[in-house]
Amino acid sequence: MADATRTDRPAFTGAARSRRGEPKADGTRLGGFKLDRWVKQFLPKTLFGRALLIIVTPLVLMQAISAYVFYDRHWEIMTRRLVHSLAGDIAFLIEELRPPITPEAVARLSERADRHFDIVLDWRPGDILPNRPPLAFFDDTRVAMQDAMRTKVRRPYVMDTDTGDRQIEILVQLPDGVLQVLAHKKRLFSSTTYIFLLWMVGSSLVLFAIAIVFMRNQIRPIRRLAVAARAFGLGRDVTGFKPEGATEVRQAASSFLQMKDRINRQLTQRTEMLAGVSHDLRTPLTRMKLQLAMLGGGEEVAELQADVGEMEKMVEGYLAFARGEGTELPVDSDVGELVADVVQSERRDGPPIAFERPDAGAAALPVRPNALKRAVANLLQNAKRYGKRVWITVVRAGDQVEIVVDDDGPGIPEAKRADAFQPFVRLEPSRNPATGGTGLGLTIARDIVRGHGGDLMLEDSPRGGLRAVIRLPV
Repeated sequence: MADATRTDRPAFTGAARSRRGEPKADGTRLGGFKLDRWVKQFLPKTLFGRALLIIVTPLVLMQAISAYVFYDRHWEIMTRRLVHSLAGDIAFLIEELRPPITPEAVARLSERADRHFDIVLDWRPGDILPNRPPLAFFDDTRVAMQDAMRTKVRRPYVMDTDTGDRQIEILVQLPDGVLQVLAHKKRLFSSTTYIFLLWMVGSSLVLFAIAIVFMRNQIRPIRRLAVAARAFGLGRDVTGFKPEGATEVRQAASSFLQMKDRINRQLTQRTEMLAGVSHDLRTPLTRMKLQLAMLGGGEEVAELQADVGEMEKMVEGYLAFARGEGTELPVDSDVGELVADVVQSERRDGPPIAFERPDAGAAALPVRPNALKRAVANLLQNAKRYGKRVWITVVRAGDQVEIVVDDDGPGIPEAKRADAFQPFVRLEPSRNPATGGTGLGLTIARDIVRGHGGDLMLEDSPRGGLRAVIRLPV
């Protein structure tokens, strides 16, 4: 019976645990995830900004805490002492005045008060205190003065701190008139507070400027490493780069240089190996062609000759590409000029080609001219093979240069476009190399484009056929 009770008890689901703030299956909390995502929206995106934030945040917190402690302690204590001192002096001077109070007696007392207390007195017989607005509750000095006057003088008074000439006017109501008390503002206000605040702000700005200078020097090697890595990823030559900066940055730069050397060495070894394979493959292919020629005619012999010829074209095409890739260096070139040369060559035969290009120099970037020409030529040859008309356009789109090749042929279904880039894959159903090619055109073209840091994509053309788009980063 007890077991049945435990079985019927409802269990919390994952969603319920998330609503209750309990850990989910991946060990995170829903609220913590939202808070983390909210915080990341306001964090700087660059390492320089985040490093400055790490430096500035403790500095600002320390300054804020110091200012609060100083204001709460020093300001309060100094203000209390100053107002009680002034109120005590006023109370002493009032006690020194014996009734009946005369202007002569006040003048004699004012002379002594000015000499010892920096206070000037004036007597207004028969006057009463003027109506003035009450003290502002947020003015700590006035509130403290009000408490001190209530404690020591015990008489009605009004105070005006805006009389000019750095003077404070305090009017005290006496039985026979009003006693005017003029004192210097330094009797109530201490300049050390403002000096302290200005010193904190000034020192913070100086430290902040020093931090910016040092952080820029520390971030500069990282930026250079990023620029060198991007240039190498785009297939461009990296020159003049050397490890510098902090130990960790030097280690990363040294690792990058070692990686670059290993990749270049691997490419060189592959090129040399393929050059040897080219020599080794040509010999048996030539021997097979001679033997087939000696066999005479026949349907089977003709098929074998066609296969050998197709194999020879495939090997020659790929090896020619590999040899060119390993030796050619990037050169600052106008992509529009390079494409124009290819279009001029391809216009000699086949369907017409319409060409649109940007202004001179608008599509200039470092490329391997012969390799890029080979990639564009492969795309144009494919478009000419399957279409009746070809359009090619070179445009500058932001930080990219696009080479767009359109045709009005049958196109390639979207499901088979990935297969079109596979080596030796021919989507054309016939086995005739003259109509279907060797299956390496798109493979070689995409390999060349990716070697420049870009990409080659196939899309539906608005002309009705296939669109091939080469995107090269500037």
